[in-house]
Amino acid sequence: MALKQQHPVSPNVAEYPPGHWSNVTRVGDLIWLSGFTARANDLKTIRGVGSAYEQTKVIFQKVKDCLEAADARMSDIVNMTIYVIDMADNKEIWRARQEFFSGAFPCSTLVQVASLANPEIKLEIQCQAVAGSGA
Repeated sequence: MALKQQHPVSPNVAEYPPGHWSNVTRVGDLIWLSGFTARANDLKTIRGVGSAYEQTKVIFQKVKDCLEAADARMSDIVNMTIYVIDMADNKEIWRARQEFFSGAFPCSTLVQVASLANPEIKLEIQCQAVAGSGA
């Protein structure tokens, strides 16, 4: 039996218009999340401007909401990639991360990039999860 792609939608996280991308794709127990920023649901305003800590909290709340829409949870995340404008923000990112994870943290990669979609965006986080795999 072939597994089909599902694209769960969280009522708490804005979806871009068709033809752009999906926030979440689930195939079987595997879940991919697009890169999230601290863009508000109006798709224009950036939340937590100037603070990597505040932007990270906004992003992880979006991740949590999208995972719940896909019948998964934060502890099911197995890998994440964090793109930052300034590597010095990593301490604030880790501080916010500790508010959303406990126990064994997922595998992670931190990459400094020259810019993101908007000059006010300090970071973007992309995740992969396996539903039901968390502690």
